[in-house]
Amino acid sequence: MNVIFTCGGTAGHINPAIAVANILKERHPACEILFIGAKGRMEERLVPKAGYRLECLPGAGLTRGVSFQALKKNVKVAKDLAGSISRCKKIIRQFQADVVVGTGGYASFPALYAGAKLGIPTCVHESNAVPGLTTKMAASRADRVLVSFAESAQYYRHPERVEVVGMPVRKEFITITKEQARGQLGLDSRPLVVSAFGSLGARDMNRAVAEMMKLEQAEGFPFQHIHATGSFGWEWMPDHVRELGIRLDRGIDMREYIYDMPTVMNAADVIISRAGASTLNEIGASGTPCVLVPSPNVTNDHQTKNAQILADRGGAVLLREGEDMGRKLYEEVTALLADRPRREEMSAALRDMVVLDSAERICDMIEELCAGKKDQGE
Repeated sequence: MNVIFTCGGTAGHINPAIAVANILKERHPACEILFIGAKGRMEERLVPKAGYRLECLPGAGLTRGVSFQALKKNVKVAKDLAGSISRCKKIIRQFQADVVVGTGGYASFPALYAGAKLGIPTCVHESNAVPGLTTKMAASRADRVLVSFAESAQYYRHPERVEVVGMPVRKEFITITKEQARGQLGLDSRPLVVSAFGSLGARDMNRAVAEMMKLEQAEGFPFQHIHATGSFGWEWMPDHVRELGIRLDRGIDMREYIYDMPTVMNAADVIISRAGASTLNEIGASGTPCVLVPSPNVTNDHQTKNAQILADRGGAVLLREGEDMGRKLYEEVTALLADRPRREEMSAALRDMVVLDSAERICDMIEELCAGKKDQGE
């Protein structure tokens, strides 16, 4: 069995694919797995770190603006796309792929399109309730469209191809206990707060977290704090924090990226995060109470819709990005840390919302598609 996973851009597209690939390898140790992504993006670090081979394509996503510069960029994107499709056809033939699986990001469309044109079974997974541009483009040719929410079926031309499978997360989010996680991180008896705003980082929210760290220091560091700056934030935030006079030796651990997120998330008492679908499912699987600050810069404001679902069901606190965010974050976190019964209720609500065997369901679908291809070949 030879399986291609295609994804890219952010960890929210990459980690679900890795979760499914890991389960597939457990079931079929002899299977061959290849990832196709984009040059210069997060997959160049995450995929090799997970132990999988990666082929990278050039190019970028379409710009939605109507300016001359946007039009000029989109012309180049179209040229790059044609070249990427041609290259994907070559990769698919050489790899002798049995199925192509896409989990989002503009880099996934060329491989899904090339696979369909070559007669290779394809499936695409959409994590958000409303499909993104790549999913819309790929879904009309895909053999299966896999979604996280039952309400999503209405957005597709061929609802008979849609399967509700939830959002895959690595099994470590489910199996590691809080005690094991805290022991692995070497934490002291203080609570742990974790904050992260995506693999790229968000300047305004990183500044807000720096202000929050000032308040932690003023109050004598009442909790431990692990913060991921993201790749852009890592270029300036460490210097910014030092300029603010914040000490990093009293329980503040600042990193570019949290590679051991299952351990860190399970050790945490509260998480501060954006509201991408992948992140929310990881939070749900770990059952960790959260403060969500949706990104205001995403298509169709889907992060706010995602966060509102969790807040309505009692699993999250929803904050809008705005002024004095550092103080607001500090106040919400300290209130949650002081209210154990509320945190326990939030944890139970989160776990009730998650499809824990999502990765296994997607593996079942991959096996079905591979078996169908084999039958057709015979």
